[in-house]
Amino acid sequence: MAENDNWVALLKLSTVEMDEVEAVEVNGLKLAVFHLEDGSVHVTRNVCTHEFALLSEGWFEGCEIECPLHAGRFDVRTGEALCSPLKENLKTYAAKVEDGVVFAKLPIEARL
Repeated sequence: MAENDNWVALLKLSTVEMDEVEAVEVNGLKLAVFHLEDGSVHVTRNVCTHEFALLSEGWFEGCEIECPLHAGRFDVRTGEALCSPLKENLKTYAAKVEDGVVFAKLPIEARL
């Protein structure tokens, strides 16, 4: 399978306002699409690494998402866990925008 086969269309960029986050699910893989103030788009897992919580329901500002359960924060650009109680970084995925559509490079199994 060619490397480009891993790119999966997630949503239209116009559905995610600047400085907002949108939840997306692809074959059971919960994702969060972040549209940063600088216009960049980032895709991460939507589940906190500390305890099950959907990050898209948390507070998002700048490039940080705060978990709605215990206020742990992640940098959505890198997935870096920024404070306690977080001990594990967040999974991030390569993202691109083509013709107004956000794509993420996902594991092959997410495409099944």
